[in-house]
Amino acid sequence: MAGSRLPLAMVGPDERARVVGVRGGADLRQHLAELGFVEGSEVKVISRAAGDVIVSVKGARLALNRSMASRITVTL
Repeated sequence: MAGSRLPLAMVGPDERARVVGVRGGADLRQHLAELGFVEGSEVKVISRAAGDVIVSVKGARLALNRSMASRITVTL
């Protein structure tokens, strides 16, 4: 599956992924960038339930709901 693009909401627990893009309005993209979701950053999924995810990005643990996680496109 290396190289395939998918929403962060689809990444399984303990998997690492690299951010390739963020969809949404300018305010949302800016907010996610400030949290560390910028192109090229590595994200590790800590746990996942019903599309909601807890991730580790740039040393911080964050919880994202399904809608937010679906806007972040990653590659494994």
